[in-house]
Amino acid sequence: MKQFVFLATWFLLCTKIIAQNLVTYFEQSQYKRTPRYDSTIWFCKQLAQKCHFIHYTTIGKSHEGRDIPLLIAATRKEFTPLKAHKSGKNIVLIQACIHPGEPDGKDAILLFFRDLLTKPHLKELLNNNIILFIPILNVDGHERFSPFNRINQNGPIEMGWRTNARNLNLNRDYIKAQSLEIQHWLKFFHLWKPHFFIDCHTTDGADYQYPITYALEVYGNMDKEVTYWQKNIFLQELHKRMDTSAYPIFRYVSFRNWYDFESGLSTWVTPPSLSQGYTALVNCPGLLIESHMLKDYKTRVLGTYEIIKQSLQILSNEKEALQKFAFNVTHSDSLHVAFSLTNDSTMVDFKGFEYAIRYSNLTKGKWFEYSNIPKVHKLPLFETFIPTKTINVPQFYIVPKAWASFFKHYFDLHDIKYIETDEEQEITAKFYSFSNVKLASTSYENCQRVLNFQVQTISRKVKFQKGSLLVSTNQPNYRILVHLIEPEAPASLFTFGFFNCIFEQKEYGETYVLEPLAQKMLEDETIKKQFEDYIHKNPNATSYEILNWFYNKSKYADEWLNVYPIGKIFTEK
Repeated sequence: MKQFVFLATWFLLCTKIIAQNLVTYFEQSQYKRTPRYDSTIWFCKQLAQKCHFIHYTTIGKSHEGRDIPLLIAATRKEFTPLKAHKSGKNIVLIQACIHPGEPDGKDAILLFFRDLLTKPHLKELLNNNIILFIPILNVDGHERFSPFNRINQNGPIEMGWRTNARNLNLNRDYIKAQSLEIQHWLKFFHLWKPHFFIDCHTTDGADYQYPITYALEVYGNMDKEVTYWQKNIFLQELHKRMDTSAYPIFRYVSFRNWYDFESGLSTWVTPPSLSQGYTALVNCPGLLIESHMLKDYKTRVLGTYEIIKQSLQILSNEKEALQKFAFNVTHSDSLHVAFSLTNDSTMVDFKGFEYAIRYSNLTKGKWFEYSNIPKVHKLPLFETFIPTKTINVPQFYIVPKAWASFFKHYFDLHDIKYIETDEEQEITAKFYSFSNVKLASTSYENCQRVLNFQVQTISRKVKFQKGSLLVSTNQPNYRILVHLIEPEAPASLFTFGFFNCIFEQKEYGETYVLEPLAQKMLEDETIKKQFEDYIHKNPNATSYEILNWFYNKSKYADEWLNVYPIGKIFTEK
């Protein structure tokens, strides 16, 4: 017994000595700075070298060739997906610095990992949890270091830049995956299949008392059981714990009308181009942490530390319930892909500050000047949504061979299964035909998005060549498949403009050919009526626009102009 006590005391002393030598850069700087990339990697490797239950690895390389680091904390060295899932523990993925100008999560979790060595109550959190931690996801943007990268933010003294080396916002890239960083993340995510996800950010927006705000997808884009658990179990307990810890939290909100405090607060359903919107598609709850930009850096980091610690404790207690959800999606013949905020609201107490409305001599607009006097505002909170677009899910999508290589890349990234046809087949499928298409006038995330259109469904019998892709919707990630392919989904490849070539007319007619053709076509009463409707709606149409209208109604027209090339196959049940 004496020998056991001696060994335990000796071990505790050794871990304390190790921890004393692992002072974070955040602490060394009196809580005012965040480390650069090389210093962060060094500290991560030191943690792994000095602690047997912490492992350092990477998930891939960035466009500039930097490793994207990963730390794994697992008491029994469950450092692979197979071992982790066999352990029966929760797999919790935490990431920071997808926006490197917001490094709070990086410093908070480096501090937390260090404290796992010396604080038994923290290490106990690993009894039921395995933690995957990406301290810097946007490693290239992280090294665009400057004190001038976040004009709205109170520290740290220097920080990274919002976008990656190709000026892409990674937190708009989860579906279209144009960046190497998100391509690596997607493969990693679907390999490990975590039960819970946490993404660490810092806000923009108004001033208020809450040091930490959050978001969870509880407004209709996840299965009802997951939504209920998040709202009525996880969040209720989290609010109680954070109030007790002196870091009160509130839902991450915006003004219903931009820069109009009195208009009330509104929430949103997050599209899957953003992180927690993407994880929602596989029923993996995603906690978005938004520390408040105007709080000092120490408060923000320690608040982030606290909410993650408390979340891990709740997840430990809820292990059995939590593990029923992630990557266990209820298949349905229909799927809501777009939602609209209603006018329903509830009055809430919002802990803000007194403020004055000022009117600018420069811009003639109004702006808020916040004081440091606390005030509890009674404000309407708008958080009731109704679905505005529901997709009828087919049994299969079919991708023609011309688009097969393009889609293989995306299906592989998103862990969607498909088969290549081994012979030419004539198949009757449903296709989308578009009209009145309006493209964005400027680019967004390297894309020219499709803003508005009218659509109808047409049926065609088409010869699909050998090597076309047949994709069943009867698979676990079918919601990702639907959001990837369906034009009316808010982050689909179509919406981002990857199919804009289908709107380009490639063949035309000369006027001396079209003029007599048009006169002949007007002998058809149906065409005549359609033409009269066209002229009524387009009274200023030019002579060639009129003749081109007839061309596109003739047998010479391109039958695939404005037609989406991906088919939908519905089979009788």
